[in-house]
Amino acid sequence: MKAILLAAGLGARLRPLTNKIPKCLVPIKGKPLLEIWLDRLSESGIGPFLINVHHLKEQVIDFVTESRYRSSVEVVEESTLLGTAGTLFSNRGFFEDADGMLIHADNYCLADFKEFMQAHYNRIEGCLMTMMTFETDYPQSCGVVEVDSQGVVIGFHEKVSNPPTTIANAAVYIFSREMLASFPEASDLSTQVLPKYVGKIQTYHTAETLIDIGTAETYQQACLLASSVESKGNFTNREG
Repeated sequence: MKAILLAAGLGARLRPLTNKIPKCLVPIKGKPLLEIWLDRLSESGIGPFLINVHHLKEQVIDFVTESRYRSSVEVVEESTLLGTAGTLFSNRGFFEDADGMLIHADNYCLADFKEFMQAHYNRIEGCLMTMMTFETDYPQSCGVVEVDSQGVVIGFHEKVSNPPTTIANAAVYIFSREMLASFPEASDLSTQVLPKYVGKIQTYHTAETLIDIGTAETYQQACLLASSVESKGNFTNREG
């Protein structure tokens, strides 16, 4: 399965670190975040990849060129940021009329991607995509979803003050070929596209670590967790 990794963001909340390094390349235990994604996805049989770049794009291009994944990665430059939905819309032909994965590459994610793909293949009839979810301690700061007894999305709440649930959108998706074929032209996936597919989105809930590397605090948290994984083996989901 092919995957698009969204890596063009400015990383404004992570400044001053991201004044000199793109968010997707911040090191976690000495390894760039983007390399962690490529390692874990490739180990699960996922690829090839498309990566969009904008902020400090030369560093990302150099990283890809010098990495062992250079032959399986296509880099697309965005002179103007297209947004999460805009990037998918502009590059939907990359999937070549097959199901495909879209990932926000600024998360530290230890989910089981083989299980995620299997959940998509076994999704309930009528569902056009599969969304990864996780339990968050900070529902006010992220998008949360309401699901029915079968794990199908029945409601979206994007960064609201009184969220009705703590089940968070992990910003990791698999789209069916049918949905990609009719994907609408839009800029933001969470607010402009996904709400239109309520009742047609299957969820896969991960109990593994997933952290939004959005602030200095959560970045430090990811680094500490990564350092302890060898001795502890598992940890609790966090998001900030």
